[in-house]
Amino acid sequence: MSRVLVFGGHGKVAMLLAPLLISRGDEVTAVIRNPAHVDEVEGTGATPRVADIEQLGAEALAELVAGHDAIVWSAGAGGGDAARTYAVDRDAAIRSMDAAGRAGVARYLMVSWLGSTADHGVPEDDDFFPYADAKLAADDHLRGTDLEWTVLGPGALLDDPGTGRITVDPEGRGAVPRQDVAAVIAAALDEPATIRRTLRFGGGEQPIAEAVVASSDAR
Repeated sequence: MSRVLVFGGHGKVAMLLAPLLISRGDEVTAVIRNPAHVDEVEGTGATPRVADIEQLGAEALAELVAGHDAIVWSAGAGGGDAARTYAVDRDAAIRSMDAAGRAGVARYLMVSWLGSTADHGVPEDDDFFPYADAKLAADDHLRGTDLEWTVLGPGALLDDPGTGRITVDPEGRGAVPRQDVAAVIAAALDEPATIRRTLRFGGGEQPIAEAVVASSDAR
């Protein structure tokens, strides 16, 4: 059994992840900003924790994550406001990594996106640029820590039913059901071969359990 803390606990992926983890015996704490979402989160079996991660410093975040075995960052500002995107997707994420180090929580899994590379090609005048820039900064910071990190980069997210199968390093948009993203997170958390690895994936034909192990090479 692992005690897993999920930032962005009311997000669509996180709401699918919690039941997967709980069904295998893990305990899940879901960090949410809006108290109105408590009942929905409890319905997944997770324990909600109301906290505004945009406002919490590293010390307060360290208190929040203390006692857990693993952290999943699945939070995001949701786009639209560049300043808030940087505040959440970059700054708060980085503070949570520093907090994990302070609290002695070694395992940290970042849910990023397929195109999070230095050559992502998003123009600075594009509305998507703040997200691309913020996520890359957070990913790079994580890869420079001593944490037992994994960066997951799914392609375009779909609400279609999951297939249980993915493709590593897909061409194009790499569209993938959110159910399969949740399944990849769960598999990666349990697979030591994914530690200090970046896994970019989309929908495909390889069973997730096989893909997570076979594709675990440094990028």
